[in-house]
Amino acid sequence: MKKAIQPYLHFEDNCKEAMQFYQSIFGGELELMVVGESPAKEEFPIETHNQILHASLRNEEFSIMASDMCGQGPRTQGNTVQLNLDCSSEEEINDLYQQLSQEGQIVSELKEEFWGDLFAMVIDKFGVQWMMSLEIKKG
Repeated sequence: MKKAIQPYLHFEDNCKEAMQFYQSIFGGELELMVVGESPAKEEFPIETHNQILHASLRNEEFSIMASDMCGQGPRTQGNTVQLNLDCSSEEEINDLYQQLSQEGQIVSELKEEFWGDLFAMVIDKFGVQWMMSLEIKKG
């Protein structure tokens, strides 16, 4: 398995500003999804509907993903960065999910999400936060 690990940054009400700043430095394509414009908006407190649910900045060399905390509490040391793994098969995502969650904590169970990917979030036994996703091919 050779995987590129992508950082996922968490901000407190300034994700859009931060990602536009990074785009001005690194270039690339910036995509922003606002909580209130997402299919999952009903799952979030109304006061978070102007926050960024998901942002991605991609260029030829790397990608950075990010979001505002969206009602998940304050930013504190340890919850500002997650590591994302884009998986290539259901076997791989299942194996990673099982191994990384062993003796750790499941934050979001492995399941198909509204955007169409298999997705999970776990905190491993060392306190490192991981996100795993698998793009599901439809058709």
